[in-house]
Amino acid sequence: MALITLRDVCVSFGVQPLLDRVNLTVQPGERICLLGRNGVGKSTLMDVIAGRLVPDRGEVMRTQGGIVGSLAQQVPETMHGTVLDAIFSAIGPRGEHLAAYRQLGQKSESGDGLQSAVEQRRVALQQAIDEEGGWEIQQRAEQIASRLHLPMDTPVHAFSAGMKRQVLLAAALAVAPDILLLDEPTNHLDMAAIEWLETFLIKWGGTLMMVTHDRMMIRRLATRILEIDRGCLYSWDCGYDTYLQRNQERLESEEKDNRRFDKKLSAEEAWIRQGIKARRTRNEGRVRALEQLREARRARRDRTGRVRMSLDLAGQSGKRVVEATDLAFRFGEKTIVEDFSCTIMRGDRIGILGPNGAGKTTLIRLLLGELEADRGRIKHGTNLEVCYFDQLRGQLDEEKTVQQNLSPDSDMLDIGGRQRHVIGYLKDFLFSPERARTPVRVLSGGEKNRLLLAKLFARPANVLVLDEPTNDLDVETLELLEELLLDYAGTVLLVSHDRAFINNVVTSTLVFESPGRVEAYAGGYDDWLDQRPEVEQQRTKKAGAKNGRKSTAPVTAPKKLGYMQQRELDGLPGRIESLESRQEELFQIMSREDFYRQDGRRIAEVKQELAEVEQELERAFARWEELESMNG
Repeated sequence: MALITLRDVCVSFGVQPLLDRVNLTVQPGERICLLGRNGVGKSTLMDVIAGRLVPDRGEVMRTQGGIVGSLAQQVPETMHGTVLDAIFSAIGPRGEHLAAYRQLGQKSESGDGLQSAVEQRRVALQQAIDEEGGWEIQQRAEQIASRLHLPMDTPVHAFSAGMKRQVLLAAALAVAPDILLLDEPTNHLDMAAIEWLETFLIKWGGTLMMVTHDRMMIRRLATRILEIDRGCLYSWDCGYDTYLQRNQERLESEEKDNRRFDKKLSAEEAWIRQGIKARRTRNEGRVRALEQLREARRARRDRTGRVRMSLDLAGQSGKRVVEATDLAFRFGEKTIVEDFSCTIMRGDRIGILGPNGAGKTTLIRLLLGELEADRGRIKHGTNLEVCYFDQLRGQLDEEKTVQQNLSPDSDMLDIGGRQRHVIGYLKDFLFSPERARTPVRVLSGGEKNRLLLAKLFARPANVLVLDEPTNDLDVETLELLEELLLDYAGTVLLVSHDRAFINNVVTSTLVFESPGRVEAYAGGYDDWLDQRPEVEQQRTKKAGAKNGRKSTAPVTAPKKLGYMQQRELDGLPGRIESLESRQEELFQIMSREDFYRQDGRRIAEVKQELAEVEQELERAFARWEELESMNG
């Protein structure tokens, strides 16, 4: 039996509807990921399902007595009381009764002279809680808070944003929801918390619908993909990687249909301009058909263009960008780094990983010279031009318009040595002329991040510092940013909790292993998981057991390549190019209209070859990164 059913649901906040005759059925046990560009209506659809928003038209049917739990995208500015108080307050009236009952109990224990009135109120609340089944909620709230390692009697006002989101998640789960709605659940969470959340949701086993840009989480959790595109809702009963392929085929088919339609419309428009020469009745029918074509073209919503980002490289920096020796820095009683040394070379793409509050941003500021170390030495290279993406978006003036933030005194910008109008430049980042004149304070989180990227990329740089640039960006923009950074010839320092983004971009990582201890590793997030000391220790023990003896020291990789390894490295770019060309040929073959009409054996052969080519490509890229890291 379906938990939620939507029939012909329409929601509009402007000229174009966000949701246009949307139909949806959610079955028990599904784990659904809702995708789409920023601003297409993902949160709006979640609000409709949760009952927070009444659609303009259509029906929303829920299972009788069904409970919906939800985690909103934004953390409230103010949260009061202890962890349990905050959980109860977020649940609703039943939770508020529980919170009031606990507070009255504390007053009663304090002996404040109002015993009679307090006891009367407690008795009334106890009766209401009994009738509502509130004690079960309290028991679940305490169990979930314990599983989340949340200190139940600790005030929440001093919690980090990530800890507050865990409190709100506990509230959403405490009501024992039939369906759980999560809007960007990984925002403000560090990698350890994200991994815990994934494992928890898999073991939880309930019905889940989430909006997230974390591709690793989507791959691990999603059993069904929903995509909102130009007001329509598309459903894919598959995992994320299969969805990517099928959705690309859908877009290519739509593009072909649109080209055929436009060609027919153009021919009919040419005919009407020549005048009507045939029989009147036949011509009138053709004229009516042309009017229908025109109406269909006016109603068609073309896909919004892709973000067009480019980075203008400043003059080449010195070969050595930053050299840190024996750095030590404390913030109050907290040690950020102790005896830390590293050398950052031109062209390095370095990811900085660690839990919330470990000091990742502080380490960047130390390396850039914005903070003075307590001990140690930092030496900067020559000709450094630094661009800094601040996760708090302190470079944006919320009261000014988008255009004024980019160019306050002029309508023109100097981009890559040529003049561009600021409105035209903002269109590359998907800001319409109307949106460009909007105050920044009304933008969504994704739009603010796009604006900050536009502001930074408007000037040349050879050192790019990105502190949490991926928050709130849709998957398509994330992938474009990845491509841009991979082609960038300068140096990149990146702080991010997006594991897929780290894997795809960086060549090495600096990881906060414990307070004050930062270790360097080759490769991205997955490579760090494989190289961690505890993993290496386990491997050493296994190898020693297999050889009948204990190993005394881990094997270290050589620092320079041998002759055969260098030859292999030199040949890998050509090998990768050849594989990518064959991959593109196979994609072209599979996109033909008659591909699935041919013999099933031939279809299977092509798909098998494509899978083998993709696996070989992954191995080639992994080997290339391995040899490059050894070549340093």
